[in-house]
Amino acid sequence: MSDVADTLAERARTLIQTWGTRGTAPRPLPPDLVRAVYQLWLVAFALKVLGASWDMSWHFKWLRDDLAPPHLLNSAGTAIVVALVIAHGWTGRAVDRPALRLQQVGLGIFLVAIPLDVVNHRINGLDLTAWSPTHALLYLGSALILAGVVRGWWLFGSGRARLPVLVVLWMLALECVWFPAQQQEYGVLAVAAWDRGSPEAEPILLQFAADQIGRPVDRAAVLHFALPTGAWVYPVWLLAAAGLVLVLARWMIGRPWAATAVAGGYVAYRCVTWALLDGIGFPGSAVPFVLLALGVAIDVAFRAPLPEWLRPLLGALLAGAAVTGTMVLQHEWLALPPIGPIGLVTGTLLLAALWIATVLGVRTQAFARWAHPH
Repeated sequence: MSDVADTLAERARTLIQTWGTRGTAPRPLPPDLVRAVYQLWLVAFALKVLGASWDMSWHFKWLRDDLAPPHLLNSAGTAIVVALVIAHGWTGRAVDRPALRLQQVGLGIFLVAIPLDVVNHRINGLDLTAWSPTHALLYLGSALILAGVVRGWWLFGSGRARLPVLVVLWMLALECVWFPAQQQEYGVLAVAAWDRGSPEAEPILLQFAADQIGRPVDRAAVLHFALPTGAWVYPVWLLAAAGLVLVLARWMIGRPWAATAVAGGYVAYRCVTWALLDGIGFPGSAVPFVLLALGVAIDVAFRAPLPEWLRPLLGALLAGAAVTGTMVLQHEWLALPPIGPIGLVTGTLLLAALWIATVLGVRTQAFARWAHPH
């Protein structure tokens, strides 16, 4: 009994010494504790992502409610995020200074955006679109937090868990960047349901959306809240934003088919959530299988024996061609939001420019010092 008490007392002292004393990042931490910290990060993001996925579907069925279950689920994840950022900042453990600053700045933006978004909804009513300015602040805050977590795990993660956790974190980054595009993916099915004469949205939601633009409840009103963006937005966001995430993921993970694994993991998650939401009576979405084609194209470009200066150009062209072909097939066999051809061209050019900027950036001495502080 005495040995058990001594062991518990020793663990308590270690816990206090590890997490109860203030310090400046980076401070050493045993590998098993580093893994435990980042497991908590994964739990936090899992709650946030599940809540956000449910929330998007919720908004295509019912009127918005600040205390709706999806918001509460997301808030539980946010509470863990706040606690973890405070712990990192207080102890300086399991992060370096750039990772900590990314987390702190991102959390600050996110927390400021929450009341702004509530006020925005009070003023503008429904505001269903995922592309609103206050929603953009929420995405930006989340993306910066994730960038800090990815960097922290990249620097301090170890053991067999290092690679799979890095892949999962990049999947979460892809989800964060891709989230606003779900507006179109849910919207296209919402319009199709209206055209079939069996809208999934509740009558009170349809009436509210129509009243906002002074119309009767008709197809034009449904289009206004379901597909409020131009047809060029979806392909531009796919190639430029999601493409850049997959390029960075492939570069950091450094393994063949890493971009495909990240894209495939996200698409698999969307398939599972589609089945779950459909099973409990919520609207479904068009699943972006086209992301798989994008990931494969980027991986092929990285594996091809090309000069480094040429890879971004040919890689972007390959990605544009693969995405265009896959979009045609998905439109024919499944469902996909409206696609503007100019968006495919613009997205390909933007991906090439961003990819070139990434290649030039990683060559600089400043980046080398930032990426490899040890």
